[in-house]
Amino acid sequence: KRRMNLREYQELAARLALPTALNDQYLSLVLAGEAGEVASLFAKAVRDSGNQVNRDSLKKELGDVLWFVAVLAEHHHMDMQDVAIANINKLRSRQQRGVLGGSGDER
Repeated sequence: KRRMNLREYQELAARLALPTALNDQYLSLVLAGEAGEVASLFAKAVRDSGNQVNRDSLKKELGDVLWFVAVLAEHHHMDMQDVAIANINKLRSRQQRGVLGGSGDER
């Protein structure tokens, strides 16, 4: 298996985007839809098979979410590596301050 870092993934993902897809409205709306498809997999699993989600389906849907996140970041000239690091730093700070389980962005 070939390994790929977030920068490589982001560059490849952006090359696969249709020019008509490179706008905030399309990217954000379809990202929300793809996240909804992930949620739907779990909802159907609860309904039909007692919480067993098909791993291959989940992998595909998570990949779709990742693609839209990467292309949206690229569209805004953000590096996915920086986004990932900033997110971990934010979560570590919240954990250290005991507010990891709270609510709101500015905690």
